[in-house]
Amino acid sequence: MVKARIKLSHSFMELVQTEDSVLLFVVAWTITEIIRYSFYTFSLLNHLPYLIKWARYTLFIVLYPMGVSGELLTIYAALPFVRQSGLYSISLPNKYNFSFDYYTFLILVMISYIPIFPQLYFHMLHQRRKVLSHTEEHKKSE
Repeated sequence: MVKARIKLSHSFMELVQTEDSVLLFVVAWTITEIIRYSFYTFSLLNHLPYLIKWARYTLFIVLYPMGVSGELLTIYAALPFVRQSGLYSISLPNKYNFSFDYYTFLILVMISYIPIFPQLYFHMLHQRRKVLSHTEEHKKSE
């Protein structure tokens, strides 16, 4: 049973990894992280180039929706397999008297993007206005 589930899990991984949505979120989050850690590094060195600051507070406008779309499309593509295989689900009865349905959990995760993503996105827009307008005002006064 365990070997069958491991084999099933490997075929699932191969199935999901071929989705274009995986490339979408991997590219988006990779670029985001490169920019973010460049920003942190230069900030720690007290030498933050404007281009890095601008990229940190501007490219998210495209990269965040791109990454979130990739994540949601990947989860959506995995749902039929997760439901059919019972992947990562625990059913009753068991010695812990506990059940967990991974399929339902994934749907709840997808639904949670509805209230959470706009909050994060608009927070970053607010930060962008605050940080970049402050930089522009500082540049004009020089």
